[in-house]
Amino acid sequence: MPAVENMGPGSRIAAARRAKNWSQAALARRSHLSLAMVKAIEQGKRRPGDSSLEAIAAALGLDATRLDGSFTGTERRVHAALPDISASIAAFDVPLAPPGRSLDDLHAAVSEAVGWRLAARYGLIARHAPSLLGDALAAFHHAPDRRAASHLLVAMARAADAVAYKYGAHDLSARLIELMRWAAPHAEDPLLDAAVAYVRTETFFTAQAHAAGARTLEAAVDIAPSVTDRATAAARGALHMRAAVVTGRSGDADRARSHITQARLLSERTPEATYLGTAFGPESVRVHELSVAVSLGHDHIDEALRLAQEWSPSIALPAERRSGFWIELARAQVWGSRLEDAFESLKAARSIAPQHTRKHPWARETACTLLRLRRSDKESLRHFAGWIGAV
Repeated sequence: MPAVENMGPGSRIAAARRAKNWSQAALARRSHLSLAMVKAIEQGKRRPGDSSLEAIAAALGLDATRLDGSFTGTERRVHAALPDISASIAAFDVPLAPPGRSLDDLHAAVSEAVGWRLAARYGLIARHAPSLLGDALAAFHHAPDRRAASHLLVAMARAADAVAYKYGAHDLSARLIELMRWAAPHAEDPLLDAAVAYVRTETFFTAQAHAAGARTLEAAVDIAPSVTDRATAAARGALHMRAAVVTGRSGDADRARSHITQARLLSERTPEATYLGTAFGPESVRVHELSVAVSLGHDHIDEALRLAQEWSPSIALPAERRSGFWIELARAQVWGSRLEDAFESLKAARSIAPQHTRKHPWARETACTLLRLRRSDKESLRHFAGWIGAV
């Protein structure tokens, strides 16, 4: 299990500042704070408030949760942005003004947003999603060739959907997924269709319509391109990974194992990487093997714990996926009465991706269970439970 950083926000700020070769005065100037304030924060004599932390994080080009894992200001910012994200796609099928930035600039900005999604930096996505979605839609409508513009629009809608889905705006998430399904055929790329089918499963998870989700994914597998290279292997493999989890949640262990076996075979010829926005490869499949065991319930605890004992994800995987591994493992560890281990797994998840952990319902449920079962609670558990909203 990875060591969870014990550095306070002041030490993390100092480390990030030194990595940029900035003086304290330079950081104070760029964050519009006094030098005395910056010195006090770095020395641990003063804990930064939300506005100070966000100002420092913006100056350093970081998300505030990277400097303070207990920071909760992101949630307020995200919820404030959700109506603007909704408004930006209200007339998605109506051509409006041309985009406000060039196609090259838009491509660079959307690529950055995809990186934020994979790193679970939802606050940054929420801040930029309304304008980026607006420009991506404008570029789509005004492009002489919509194929490249369709890829951009789907990628940006997927980044915005990550925010909507994680923060419980499920109606908005469903609208963004429908936007992806509307735009994808214009790309004339079956691999993009497969990627959208992968994301669409969120609507079935939300509705707990696991059987319908399984049928939809299996239909997507049937029409996915034959495997001819890494990209086609990754597209089919990702669909099998997702199908394994959703069939596991429907209680069909045989189908779940069949899908994860197919995903594993495809991963043997596919190096771990991100393909059209979805991570796939041997490590991703191992993460999903744990997910399947957990999805199948209490009777498969031993299988989940064995998988985790043999292996843990490396830093090569995106932060959101690594964090998800520890969250699901914590759930299995609670079922197996390994409470101390479960809390360590939750802390590992928070260290990797604080925003993802804080908004994950299983992480909150596990923290609540730990708090209930451990009657002589340590202060650190109480603090964690308060941060995640379990109390």
